[in-house]
Amino acid sequence: MKQRHLTQNTKLRANFLYLFIMLIICGCNAGNQPAKGKKNNYHTGNYRNLFLEAGYSQEEIDRKVEKAYYDLFEGPNRVYFEVGDSMGYVSDLKNHDVRTEGVSYGMMVAVQFDKKDVFDRIWRWSKRYLQHQEGPREGYFAWSFDPKAMKINSPGSASDGELYFVTALLFASNRWGNNTGIDYYGEARRILDAMWSKDGTGNIYNIINVEHKQISFVPEGFGYNWTDPSYHVPAFYEIWAEYANDGHEQFYRDCADTARVFLHRACHPVTGLNSDYTHFNGEPFPTRWMPIGFRYDSWRVPMNIAMDYLWYGKDKAWQEDYAARIQAFLRSKGIDSFDDQFNLDGTTPEYILPAGGFQKLRHSLGFKSTAATASLVSKDENTLDFVHALWNAKLEPYEDGYFDPYYDGLMYLFSLMHLSGKYQIIKPQHN
Repeated sequence: MKQRHLTQNTKLRANFLYLFIMLIICGCNAGNQPAKGKKNNYHTGNYRNLFLEAGYSQEEIDRKVEKAYYDLFEGPNRVYFEVGDSMGYVSDLKNHDVRTEGVSYGMMVAVQFDKKDVFDRIWRWSKRYLQHQEGPREGYFAWSFDPKAMKINSPGSASDGELYFVTALLFASNRWGNNTGIDYYGEARRILDAMWSKDGTGNIYNIINVEHKQISFVPEGFGYNWTDPSYHVPAFYEIWAEYANDGHEQFYRDCADTARVFLHRACHPVTGLNSDYTHFNGEPFPTRWMPIGFRYDSWRVPMNIAMDYLWYGKDKAWQEDYAARIQAFLRSKGIDSFDDQFNLDGTTPEYILPAGGFQKLRHSLGFKSTAATASLVSKDENTLDFVHALWNAKLEPYEDGYFDPYYDGLMYLFSLMHLSGKYQIIKPQHN
């Protein structure tokens, strides 16, 4: 009988052992959780307004963001164009086409600003003219379309377009429900379900390379086997895991974590710069049309990292270090003069990627904008100099006449939204 009950000392030892094991388990999981007392935006719903912290009034901030929206969607230099009574599109004016990048960005802007009519118009146009309704590419989108000739330029997909389409549609479902003319959730699921049905038939694959759990450059042919760092948006996978409800929740969370680790490898340890294209291990990937270098696509990486830092906060230590590195490098080049293309070590590249008929380095508004979003991450006491520099910048033609309200403009608007706390996770707002 005396063996049926533990002695008091044995109980204490057992309790101590249990606590010790739990501390180990909690410690192992701590790296994937926000720091104690610092919940991320998904949990708090509070978004930092760095312009306000920098000394600008809320009235000034609202006016600046509203003007940027007006300029791109309503003003004389707009990139958004309405078609008939129910459709519209966003155009890359300098390249004379409509891209899935642009229309999906337009949808994300519209849902963030609660512009349902604009969102619906862009989605209807994209579905009508870009989305494949049959064949191996069914459910995917043609990445480039000529709005004058009304024909597809290229039937293949650029994977970031589908990434933004799905996320914007899930947000629209959360904001407006699915009974107001468009079943947003159903449309998001159609893209995702189509994605999961692609097994290489017709040389068409999943948007995400399922072996590497990383987004592909294109889900077709050899493009399935390498990637573009600016397509890695960990926060969006977290959104999919939360709201897609398609049975792949853990896979999407794994993709988010993999994207974070990938960015560690892709970004230069001193400058923070990354190549436009890379292998899945982060090593630069030169193509026949593009030598290794930090160019236009790469501008988006600081903004994507800042979004993940604010929304989910699962990789804060590295992200803070990254922000400090890339801003320190750019500051060393002159905060109002740093170029928009580099070799990864920060030297000037031999090959300059042309844009809009110009082939020259410039201090581009688009990169100036996304560089400022890193201030939301950086712990450097001088980081507000990037915020002030962006505040004083304008979306207007450069001295040589070059003007890009499309890419420069959208990067500018997205960055203003982030820095003012207006780019947010949209949770369900309906029954």
